[in-house]
Amino acid sequence: MWEIKHGKPHTFYDHFDRKGGDLEVTHYCPGCGHGVLHKMIAEAIEDLGVQDRTILVSPVGCSVFAYYYLDIGNVQASHGRAPAVATGIKRSRPDSIVISYQGDGDLAAIGGNEILHAANRGEKITVFFVNNAIYGMTGGQMAPTTPVGARTTTSPYGRSLLNEGYPMRICELLSSLEAPVYIERVALTDAKHHMKARKAVRRALQCQIEGRGFSLVEVLSTCPTGWKVSPEEAVHWVERNLFPLFPLKIFKERTGNGSGASAAAEAKVPERAVHEDVSAETENSVRGAVARGELAEVSMKISGFGGQGILFAGVALAEAGMREGLQVSWIPSYGPEMRGGTAHCHVKLSRHTIASPVINRPSTVIAFNEPSVEKFVGELLPGGLMMLNSSMVTTKPTRTDIRIVEVPVTDAAREVGNPKVANMVMLGAYLQVTGAVDDESVLSALAEHGLRADLIELNRKALRAGRALIH
Repeated sequence: MWEIKHGKPHTFYDHFDRKGGDLEVTHYCPGCGHGVLHKMIAEAIEDLGVQDRTILVSPVGCSVFAYYYLDIGNVQASHGRAPAVATGIKRSRPDSIVISYQGDGDLAAIGGNEILHAANRGEKITVFFVNNAIYGMTGGQMAPTTPVGARTTTSPYGRSLLNEGYPMRICELLSSLEAPVYIERVALTDAKHHMKARKAVRRALQCQIEGRGFSLVEVLSTCPTGWKVSPEEAVHWVERNLFPLFPLKIFKERTGNGSGASAAAEAKVPERAVHEDVSAETENSVRGAVARGELAEVSMKISGFGGQGILFAGVALAEAGMREGLQVSWIPSYGPEMRGGTAHCHVKLSRHTIASPVINRPSTVIAFNEPSVEKFVGELLPGGLMMLNSSMVTTKPTRTDIRIVEVPVTDAAREVGNPKVANMVMLGAYLQVTGAVDDESVLSALAEHGLRADLIELNRKALRAGRALIH
């Protein structure tokens, strides 16, 4: 014998904690579809047995309240950035089930670029897109999906084609891409459509469990408060205004494993063109101190004027680390001027996973000019290394808890034959001090950038000249 039991999924919290008020009362307005979709997601997660693996990312909007209800991993993202955050989580924790839960104002407006590129890359995440055609949380403004003629606080005379253009159809847009494996639009109106929505939620999560690729379910939902109608009338409003504009159907569904784009690309493009395999090059090479474990890591800021090769020095060091099997990161920062403006970059090399590429307290600062010294000397960790271009820096820092190495790199570069290789002279001096990577790894990186043989030889001389300046 069997019996039907009705109850709350274990993936829901027992109480919906809030800042004051009744702990049993939902955050959502009467007639809102968010609570219904929450339940469908909670039931699917429980039935699929992935509660301990699931992480939900919610951005700004009514969707942000999801973390009060779903007893799973929860991360809040900035407005529109949920797909980017979900991508980072999925790539760092590939065994997790990652959900991006977004509204139309968030996903289709400020987050339009995020969702487009996440889908185009075929990120193995699941997106639930709640489309009620209005900004529900912030005052009822017009959304990218608001129908033509509809009045909102920011379109008081009705959305017009002349001023605001056509409503955006996200499913149609994303289904034109190669990579997505499953895209469907459903609605939360009557019981029949609820059943179809429940199946779509499970199908989208199953795609991720099977490792197939990017999936998105668009859910047409009610917003009685935003559209200033009763909950009952809100259902008819969706049927009358959104159904003709946003047809309910499956727009794309791929069977089998692997997204269409990635499978096709891997079949047609040589592996070396997709991801450079440097293991063969570095297996028998002499490696630097980081790879040998003699230096814990490189955490560095390189700074100077634009045109001094600041950013390229960082790239060369980072790519050299890649050739020695290290984890690396590089972030540039520069002003609008092509030459003469300020520029600096963050460079990290490590044998371990790098949690963040941003460096607030570097262990090394390389300064090519006076402003760079003034800007970054205070950030340098006690016991850290500061390398100065003494050809341009005349004021030595007064800190006594750091190591200061002065190197006349601009003058040395002129002696080598070209002042433009001052960055390589400094890099050579740095490698003489730390041994972080091997010179040949740096030169190999330069070769990858298409430098001619004579220029590679010039940079080799510059590296040697920099080493010779350290006694």
